[in-house]
Amino acid sequence: MVIGPKKLLKLVKEINLVENLAKRELTNPEGAGFDLRLGEVYQIKGKAFLGIEERQTPAIELLAKYDPQKKQSFIFEPGEYYLVTTIEKINLPLDICAVFIPRTTTFRSGLFLRTGIAQPGYQGKLTFGLKNEGPVPVELELGARFVFAVFHWVDGGGEKYRGQWQGGRVTTEKKEKQV
Repeated sequence: MVIGPKKLLKLVKEINLVENLAKRELTNPEGAGFDLRLGEVYQIKGKAFLGIEERQTPAIELLAKYDPQKKQSFIFEPGEYYLVTTIEKINLPLDICAVFIPRTTTFRSGLFLRTGIAQPGYQGKLTFGLKNEGPVPVELELGARFVFAVFHWVDGGGEKYRGQWQGGRVTTEKKEKQV
């Protein structure tokens, strides 16, 4: 079942469900979840290895980072793929998971957002893939809303996320054994 904004705001206050929410989300959330904002933009380079028992993601280069004291943008070039993170961090209890979808203005501008599910027990910032599949460059201001988080109750409770991405890191340092 999707958790509505009144209950979500209560959980933000009681258990710190989402950290660093924008004032807009804290005072006037829209729909059935929270909009999340662009925090960092990375370019990937090198190579990756996704094996049965070991994995290594590509090296990354930080291209832009949100600074609340500055107004700055990043231009997403046509055909280019980036990793992006949120300003917000989530702290999911064992009975809640989160699913992420792009805001309509994100895909209306040609940006294709690759997302997943945040499992019960996950804590940290969120990383997504973002590719400009449109024919024109898209300028996105750092700190702008670009993804919508929908929170769901996990009937019967979930198993705690125990993967290596706990805490919100963006890539691996070396080949790692899977847990």
